[in-house]
Amino acid sequence: KRTEQNFWAEFWDFLWKRGSISDNVPLRYTYSEPRLRNFLANEVATRYDQPPVPAQPVAGTVNFVPGSAGTRLDIDRSVTLIENALQSTSNRVVDLPLQRSDPPRPSLGNLEILLKQTVEQSGFDGLTSVYLLDLQTAQEMHFITQQGADLPTNPDLSFTAASIIKIPIMVSAFRHMDGDADEEALNLMFLMIDKSGNEAADWLMDRVITTGSLPGPLGVTADMRTLGLQNTFLAGYFYTGAPLLQSIETPGNTRTDVFTNPDLYNQTSPSDIGMLLSWIYQCATQGGGALMAAFPGEITQAECQTMIDYLSRNKIAYLIEAGMPDGTKIAHKHGWVSDIFAVIRTIGDAGIVYTPGGNFVLVIFVYHPDQLIWDQASVLVADLSRAIYNYYNLPPQ
Repeated sequence: KRTEQNFWAEFWDFLWKRGSISDNVPLRYTYSEPRLRNFLANEVATRYDQPPVPAQPVAGTVNFVPGSAGTRLDIDRSVTLIENALQSTSNRVVDLPLQRSDPPRPSLGNLEILLKQTVEQSGFDGLTSVYLLDLQTAQEMHFITQQGADLPTNPDLSFTAASIIKIPIMVSAFRHMDGDADEEALNLMFLMIDKSGNEAADWLMDRVITTGSLPGPLGVTADMRTLGLQNTFLAGYFYTGAPLLQSIETPGNTRTDVFTNPDLYNQTSPSDIGMLLSWIYQCATQGGGALMAAFPGEITQAECQTMIDYLSRNKIAYLIEAGMPDGTKIAHKHGWVSDIFAVIRTIGDAGIVYTPGGNFVLVIFVYHPDQLIWDQASVLVADLSRAIYNYYNLPPQ
């Protein structure tokens, strides 16, 4: 500004430190936002962020202790506050804002360890297979364990399906019904699922599924093959003395490393029946999925919801149900068979479980080559079920 005035006059005023003409000069500045963000993330946040601690299983139980929340620097808000401070002549201090980060759920790997420990602590010396499918994330957990040793799950292992095979019968029956089902067919289906009626299952297959020369049981098997479920089949009717219609080999019943002596008449595997339940759930909740893709126009969303309603009426107060709090919705079917000496070797339960913390498909089979002790086996299934429920519904912090 002085150079715009008389030189000597301005020089004289400068020597005597006298003021001159004033003007407002705008502040001009630049800074690198990427470098600021890098500084906040790599210098500040790494020093002061507190990561959350996930819930942890309590050793020797099926319970979890709550996790603890963490804090992390809110970098986006911090950048805005720092920009404001850079432009201020008075407010030169920034309190960096933090965000609360809730503790994550433990990994499925940790849950699997807990479940295997539960099997070991129970003293059960038979074979246990657990299949879990998270219906929110589609994550799977699947293991087979026997006396502390892990067995391969690919191919999956076949078990006697017993009454669990009535889930595939129900799916196949709805597939073969044209339009609205008649009252008698629905009554037979109710008796088959709710009362686990074998005669009702035979009558339903004859009435709805049998077509031409293909008897109902093999029609169910064909439908399961269409869905890609290679280990699930029904090779004969339920009535006493029913002939074996076909001898069926599957990847699961031809394994040479382990054998559960599955019934020649009806078999499934944990992953097979678990996937079928997940497809029923997808069909009922989303109106899509594998059932509708495999049988376009033959199975509706309303029919899938009806299937879940039927399975939800199955109340036994044992097995998976026993591990859940009262009032938990469980759409499931259980099954076991005994020989002429009343010896049980296989127990299974498969269902869709609805909980506040998330819905999931759970299938549990236990097998012993000599004899299953009901009290021990049923309590083990209940404990495994309770551990999984607790995993999805962790205690509050």
